[in-house]
Amino acid sequence: TASVILLIFGLIPGMPKISFLTISLVAGVIAYRTFKSSQKVEETKVEPLPEAVEDPIEALLPLDSLELEVGYSLVPLVDAGQGGELLERIKALRRQMTVETGFVIPPIHIRDNLQIKPGEYSVKLKGVEAAKGEIHIGHCLAITAGIDGPKIKGIEATEPAFGLPAVWIDEKEKESVQAKGIVVVDPATVITTHLTEIVKMYADELLGRQDVQALLDSLAGTHPKVVEELIPNVVPLGTLQKVLQRLLRERISIRDILTILETVADYIPMTKNVDLLVGYARQALARTITGEYKDADGNITVVMVSPDIEDSINKSVQHTEYESFVAADPTLIQAVVNQFQEFVKTFTGKGLQPVILCSPNVRIHLRKILEKFFPNIIVLSHNEITRDVNIKSLGMLAVKDAD
Repeated sequence: TASVILLIFGLIPGMPKISFLTISLVAGVIAYRTFKSSQKVEETKVEPLPEAVEDPIEALLPLDSLELEVGYSLVPLVDAGQGGELLERIKALRRQMTVETGFVIPPIHIRDNLQIKPGEYSVKLKGVEAAKGEIHIGHCLAITAGIDGPKIKGIEATEPAFGLPAVWIDEKEKESVQAKGIVVVDPATVITTHLTEIVKMYADELLGRQDVQALLDSLAGTHPKVVEELIPNVVPLGTLQKVLQRLLRERISIRDILTILETVADYIPMTKNVDLLVGYARQALARTITGEYKDADGNITVVMVSPDIEDSINKSVQHTEYESFVAADPTLIQAVVNQFQEFVKTFTGKGLQPVILCSPNVRIHLRKILEKFFPNIIVLSHNEITRDVNIKSLGMLAVKDAD
């Protein structure tokens, strides 16, 4: 543009030089500004538009191992600003259960849920509801199981952790009811106790391979050679995980993982059957198991199993390389269940935990049969009890003769 203007004015005769220079300068400025303006327009055209930022769809897939969902009226229980104690209780619960089980319990994520009842809570395990309960704010729960005498006035309910009969009473009546010798607990304790039982019941499902590897990494800090020599050359990580899960399912602590690992390593050259490996591990943990079930006087009260029942179960067991399966006679199973139910009443009447004692080769199979009817059943074998303990028997499970 500037060149054209200069050329035109250069052809006009008599044009003063000062005017020529002035016009040339103005034209140059206009040309430069026009060029810069066009350059900006071009740059604006080629600049890509910003894309909308979206969360990756993969972020929707991960599941929390443990979740606690609460209705809106229970939010004050988890809000420290409103005096809620539940968060601190749950932190203490994780520490306690980590010590008892022997592995780090995953975090328990708490969130409100407007789709459930205002006073309801739900415990989810990997996205699936495992248990639920209902709380009455402004009330306490009085456990009325085994209480004789006049009934306590209140809202009749069932204690969620153990299924005991209970009554929701006004919190103002807590001291007067406690004075009668009745156990009374606040709402935060009700939820925490329920969570504790859920963790114990499903601890085996919470133990993943990454958790097992974390236990081995910790053990390697004190016993590096043991871990280096045995994992995975002698004991595959998956096999060790299954053994640990079976122990947790039977509520045996895996804190002494050194003993468990060395025992499995000793016997795995002879068998890869997890049921058998668990039996050997339990035998090695006899002192731990005995300490769990003996009373203050050093006694373990049990119900015995007759040789006839043990023989029938042994004959119904089918072994494979990695597992064992039992297909016992349904009539026999029903008879054993009915008999044991009567013994449970006797144990409960004495304030004792029901325990069955049998031979080592039958123990795991008898438990598999009975756990469907009694999920928390304790079945011990003779070689899992130390010599310094006295065994007291309340009777024997036996096949009754037909009339």
